[in-house]
Amino acid sequence: MIDIARRTKTVAGVAPDAIPYAALLAAQEPVILTGVARDWPLVRRGREGPEAAMAYLAGFDGGKPITGFTGPPEIGGRFGYDEAGTGLNFASERLALGDFLDRVCAHLGEERAPSCYAGSTDLDLYLPGLRAENGLILNDPMFAAHPPLVSIWLGNRTTAAAHYDMSNNLACCMVGRRRFTLFPPDQVANLYPGPLEPTPGGQVVTMVDFRDPDFERYPRFRAALDAAQVAELEPGDLLFYPALWWHQVDALDGFNAMINYWWNMSPAFMDTPQNVLLHALLSLRDRPEPEKKGWRALFDYYVFGEPERAGAHLPEAARGALGPLDEMKARRLRAQLLNRLNR
Repeated sequence: MIDIARRTKTVAGVAPDAIPYAALLAAQEPVILTGVARDWPLVRRGREGPEAAMAYLAGFDGGKPITGFTGPPEIGGRFGYDEAGTGLNFASERLALGDFLDRVCAHLGEERAPSCYAGSTDLDLYLPGLRAENGLILNDPMFAAHPPLVSIWLGNRTTAAAHYDMSNNLACCMVGRRRFTLFPPDQVANLYPGPLEPTPGGQVVTMVDFRDPDFERYPRFRAALDAAQVAELEPGDLLFYPALWWHQVDALDGFNAMINYWWNMSPAFMDTPQNVLLHALLSLRDRPEPEKKGWRALFDYYVFGEPERAGAHLPEAARGALGPLDEMKARRLRAQLLNRLNR
């Protein structure tokens, strides 16, 4: 693995009912809170061994098939694109949670085991009751208006290649050790994102293999390393990192489990910016440079500048979408877009 000297800030001694969620969000920097979940039953079972942890998880099986990913030993646990970049280097299937856990258990201790991974599995839907015994105390008022999506991640020694998420993340390391390699959003060009389709898990991932970087092919990756930091997590540790931070996740033991909380402070009626990006590729990227320069100024005025500026000189009744956005205005904008896209 590459050597990164910078380590993520670590804070010890935070009580489970005193997590400073608002301060974490305001700081907009990754931070580890050690031992916050050390007394959760799943963490305790993991300390007994992987079989005990898997048996505990199987007791919450809701009976719905999960999505499992399997890769051959040759990928070394790194899920991503194939050599051509036009496909993926693993297969996916729907299977029972117990069958997935049995598959992992069957290869415990093997040096060249098949890579088994189940990511972003809705905790309450697929393992009902688990969160009641293993869950963060979400006692900040912001979570009432912005409830998190809570998921579980299971597998053996696997690597989720560096990618970004559109929400803030609270990642609870439950069983096995995990390593997060983190990059701020402005490093996107230095991380050489892969194709938009297909993607390993819904988001583009880096083309750079961190285990053995090809600096001739990806020379700007050296600059990304200068901005990188590493978060080493033990079972019971909690990692916070903000939305849009790139992160590679290495699960380091024969069986690993993580529970994470994604949340975003934007109202639910707002559309995802990812759709804007795709539409911009369709409508802006290949226009002449003078036009693109003009559109950059328009976006700075209407989108990236102060929200009130574009409508401040208009009578309030005439501001429409230039005023503060609400659910009704969002519906009208969505209808206008659909009409234009379907013309």
